[in-house]
Amino acid sequence: MQKRICIVDGIRTPMCKAGGSLQHTTADELAVYTVTHLLQRVGIEAGRIDEVIFGNVSMPVEAANISRVIALKAGIPSSVPGYTVQRNCASGMESVVAAARKIANNEGDLFLAGGTESMSNIPLLYNQRMVERFRGLMTKNRWKRMRSLLSLWLSFEQPVIGLEKGLTDPVSGLIMGQTAELLARQFQISRDEQDEFALWSYQKYLAAKAEHRFVSEVVPIPHKPGYDRFITEDEGIREDQTYQSLAHLRPYFDRTDGTVTVGNSCAITDGAASLLVTSEATAERMGFNPLGYLKDYAISALNPEIMGLGPVFACHQLFEKTHSTLNDYELIEMNEAFAAQVIANERAFASDQFAREHLGRKTALGPIDRDKLNVNGGAIALGHPVGMTGTRLILHTLKELRRRNLKKGLATLCVGGGQGFAVALEAA
Repeated sequence: MQKRICIVDGIRTPMCKAGGSLQHTTADELAVYTVTHLLQRVGIEAGRIDEVIFGNVSMPVEAANISRVIALKAGIPSSVPGYTVQRNCASGMESVVAAARKIANNEGDLFLAGGTESMSNIPLLYNQRMVERFRGLMTKNRWKRMRSLLSLWLSFEQPVIGLEKGLTDPVSGLIMGQTAELLARQFQISRDEQDEFALWSYQKYLAAKAEHRFVSEVVPIPHKPGYDRFITEDEGIREDQTYQSLAHLRPYFDRTDGTVTVGNSCAITDGAASLLVTSEATAERMGFNPLGYLKDYAISALNPEIMGLGPVFACHQLFEKTHSTLNDYELIEMNEAFAAQVIANERAFASDQFAREHLGRKTALGPIDRDKLNVNGGAIALGHPVGMTGTRLILHTLKELRRRNLKKGLATLCVGGGQGFAVALEAA
């Protein structure tokens, strides 16, 4: 990139399973807590911000252009613009890159970028027959209103579950868990391997939590509606998780011969995260002690049916673009949408045949060192608020690089609809 893009600091909410402790807090409210606390932490006035850019997937109807709503509710002056980005699971990463592009193009110096999602509040929808009946109730013709009223009971069917609809690819017709089943079959990934990976994610997260590794990135948030306590830690994590309990779960997406379960998949979760993004020159001028730098990024596209392989495609493009290799990165954060999806990427990264057939290169990208991968656990343990995760990956990678006194990190994730996103990061 033409300018060195600086991540000054960042913060996130605790992450809670949908329907849990954050169910009464909307997506914009989640983000407001991160924005206000981040501004206080770095010590700048809200009016110094040039623009607010957030990623969000479900796009709540009560907060159209949610970035603008977040900005205004957070006390940022009305003269500061804001816009929202949507790239499915990569929305929270797209917002950071969007800010970086603006800085590189001299369109501003200080940006709030982040991601937010309240999966608890993705609505149930009426089916089309019910919608037509309700339209009839709104007509001025009283006889049409009466007919619509009398026919309501005949038209009532199960509501459309917005969450399920949103997690289903409209082109392939597959819900995301079914794409993971395809990868499990394609790469011959057993149920045991998936459950072992899931347990490994839980164990790493719990070890990191015991050492308070997440404290510096989490802002407490009040519990609604009673405001009787503060939520200070991620919730919904099974601290007594065992291999045996995982093995007893039934396949969820393919009941006959599937291997993907709710235990070896990410949880549906609520959460938000924010970063302050600027140029290195501005950071130096304002006296910031930054977390690190966004060095470069790559976005790839692939068949939606195998969307889980997005990381290997995106990382290939990133390595070509930056003249780097997998070995150059000391930490790797790959979103754990499903254990099968991460394991499939591991095998694709290490396969010469896959590289030749799909990436147009003679040799593999290289085997992923598991000692570098998701060192504090991933989304299987922590959850995946779809619009927020990309921001969290960047924040956590930079925090962990600094904690370990390392320099280079890679954050990547697959994207529903058949895309991949990868960013190269460097600790300050």
